[in-house]
Amino acid sequence: MRSRGVFGVDTRIQVPFFDVDVMQIVWHGHYVKYLEQARCALLDALGYNYNDMTASGYAWPVVDLQLRYVQPATFGQVVIVRAELVEWASRLVVNYLIRDEATGQRLTRGSTTQVAVEVASREMQLASPAVLLRAVERVLA
Repeated sequence: MRSRGVFGVDTRIQVPFFDVDVMQIVWHGHYVKYLEQARCALLDALGYNYNDMTASGYAWPVVDLQLRYVQPATFGQVVIVRAELVEWASRLVVNYLIRDEATGQRLTRGSTTQVAVEVASREMQLASPAVLLRAVERVLA
């Protein structure tokens, strides 16, 4: 069973024509873009987005990405991408669920793992920086 996150946001996306193939289904690589849109919304809601990360001296590269395709999304379809924060103490783990807005049918699920890297030294951090921990504490309070 997948872990439920402690905090999450929903992002609404209408599948554009340029994301589909000749069968009018979303090419598998575009799902990563949808996860990124949802993750950006989650980070904004946390108050620690990519601009804040840079300003605090850290980069957060994705080091692991998992996707499980259940049903294809199609041209014009409106999907809801749910991004939920699962882990944050030593790495940033976000789980995702993409579902059809009209029916709620699950289309895709996934997860990403990011680690903090100090920009100045390019050293990976073994624990998440205090600035992220404070941001999570604020939204959970």
